[in-house]
Amino acid sequence: MKYLILLNDPPYGTERSFNGLRMAHALAKNDPDAEITVFLMADAVLCAKAGQKTPDGYYNIERMIGLVLSAKGRVLMCGTCMDARGLNEKDMVEGATRSTMDGLAQATIAADKVLVF
Repeated sequence: MKYLILLNDPPYGTERSFNGLRMAHALAKNDPDAEITVFLMADAVLCAKAGQKTPDGYYNIERMIGLVLSAKGRVLMCGTCMDARGLNEKDMVEGATRSTMDGLAQATIAADKVLVF
Protein backbone atom coordinates (compact mmCIF):
# COMPACT_ATOMS: atom_id res chain seq x y z
CA MET A 1 0.00 0.00 0.00
CA LYS A 2 1.19 3.55 -0.76
CA TYR A 3 0.85 6.07 2.06
CA LEU A 4 1.24 9.82 1.84
CA ILE A 5 1.65 11.65 5.14
CA LEU A 6 1.37 15.43 5.01
CA LEU A 7 2.93 17.38 7.86
CA ASN A 8 2.15 21.07 8.35
CA ASP A 9 3.34 21.95 11.87
CA PRO A 10 6.83 22.86 13.10
CA PRO A 11 9.04 20.12 14.56
CA TYR A 12 8.62 21.40 18.12
CA GLY A 13 5.93 23.36 19.95
CA THR A 14 3.12 21.04 18.90
CA GLU A 15 3.16 17.26 18.61
CA ARG A 16 1.50 16.94 15.20
CA SER A 17 4.69 16.40 13.24
CA PHE A 18 6.00 14.09 15.96
CA ASN A 19 2.80 12.02 15.78
CA GLY A 20 2.80 11.98 11.98
CA LEU A 21 6.33 10.59 11.99
CA ARG A 22 5.38 8.07 14.68
CA MET A 23 2.60 6.92 12.35
CA ALA A 24 5.08 6.64 9.45
CA HIS A 25 7.28 4.40 11.61
CA ALA A 26 4.32 2.29 12.74
CA LEU A 27 3.15 1.82 9.14
CA ALA A 28 6.64 0.76 8.04
CA LYS A 29 6.82 -1.71 10.94
CA ASN A 30 3.36 -3.19 10.44
CA ASP A 31 3.23 -3.22 6.64
CA PRO A 32 6.53 -4.50 5.23
CA ASP A 33 5.39 -3.68 1.69
CA ALA A 34 4.42 -0.10 2.58
CA GLU A 35 5.64 2.72 0.37
CA ILE A 36 5.73 5.80 2.58
CA THR A 37 6.06 9.37 1.41
CA VAL A 38 6.20 12.20 3.93
CA PHE A 39 5.54 15.65 2.48
CA LEU A 40 6.65 18.61 4.60
CA MET A 41 4.96 21.94 4.04
CA ALA A 42 4.61 25.25 5.89
CA ASP A 43 6.62 25.18 9.13
CA ALA A 44 7.00 21.40 8.85
CA VAL A 45 9.88 21.93 6.39
CA LEU A 46 11.92 22.67 9.52
CA CYS A 47 11.47 19.01 10.51
CA ALA A 48 14.14 18.13 7.93
CA LYS A 49 16.61 20.79 9.12
CA ALA A 50 20.00 19.18 9.77
CA GLY A 51 21.81 19.65 13.07
CA GLN A 52 18.89 19.68 15.49
CA LYS A 53 20.00 19.54 19.12
CA THR A 54 17.43 18.51 21.70
CA PRO A 55 17.79 17.84 25.44
CA ASP A 56 18.53 14.28 26.56
CA GLY A 57 15.35 12.27 26.81
CA TYR A 58 13.47 14.54 24.37
CA TYR A 59 12.43 13.32 20.94
CA ASN A 60 14.50 14.50 17.99
CA ILE A 61 12.55 15.08 14.77
CA GLU A 62 15.69 15.05 12.61
CA ARG A 63 16.42 11.49 13.78
CA MET A 64 12.80 10.51 13.13
CA ILE A 65 13.08 11.85 9.56
CA GLY A 66 16.24 9.76 9.20
CA LEU A 67 14.32 6.65 10.27
CA VAL A 68 11.74 7.24 7.53
CA LEU A 69 14.53 7.56 4.97
CA SER A 70 16.37 4.47 6.26
CA ALA A 71 13.11 2.49 5.91
CA LYS A 72 13.21 3.36 2.19
CA GLY A 73 10.58 6.06 2.60
CA ARG A 74 10.66 9.40 0.80
CA VAL A 75 10.72 12.80 2.44
CA LEU A 76 9.65 15.64 0.17
CA MET A 77 9.82 19.31 1.15
CA CYS A 78 7.77 22.17 -0.28
CA GLY A 79 10.28 24.36 -2.09
CA THR A 80 8.17 27.51 -1.74
CA CYS A 81 7.91 26.89 2.02
CA MET A 82 11.67 26.39 2.22
CA ASP A 83 12.30 29.65 0.36
CA ALA A 84 9.95 31.55 2.67
CA ARG A 85 12.02 30.34 5.64
CA GLY A 86 15.43 30.98 4.09
CA LEU A 87 16.27 27.28 3.80
CA ASN A 88 18.11 25.55 0.99
CA GLU A 89 18.90 21.89 0.36
CA LYS A 90 22.34 22.05 1.97
CA ASP A 91 20.62 23.03 5.26
CA MET A 92 18.54 19.88 5.23
CA VAL A 93 18.88 16.21 6.17
CA GLU A 94 20.62 14.17 3.50
CA GLY A 95 18.01 12.27 1.51
CA ALA A 96 15.17 14.77 1.95
CA THR A 97 14.22 16.20 -1.43
CA ARG A 98 13.00 19.64 -2.43
CA SER A 99 9.63 19.35 -4.19
CA THR A 100 6.72 21.37 -5.55
CA MET A 101 2.94 21.43 -5.42
CA ASP A 102 3.01 19.40 -8.65
CA GLY A 103 5.13 16.84 -6.78
CA LEU A 104 2.55 16.80 -3.98
CA ALA A 105 -0.24 16.39 -6.54
CA GLN A 106 1.56 13.42 -8.11
CA ALA A 107 2.19 11.82 -4.69
CA THR A 108 -1.47 12.32 -3.79
CA ILE A 109 -2.69 10.72 -7.02
CA ALA A 110 -0.34 7.76 -6.51
CA ALA A 111 -1.28 7.23 -2.84
CA ASP A 112 -3.77 4.66 -1.63
CA LYS A 113 -4.15 6.54 1.65
CA VAL A 114 -3.42 10.14 2.60
CA LEU A 115 -2.98 11.19 6.23
CA VAL A 116 -2.73 14.84 7.26
CA PHE A 117 -1.14 16.07 10.48
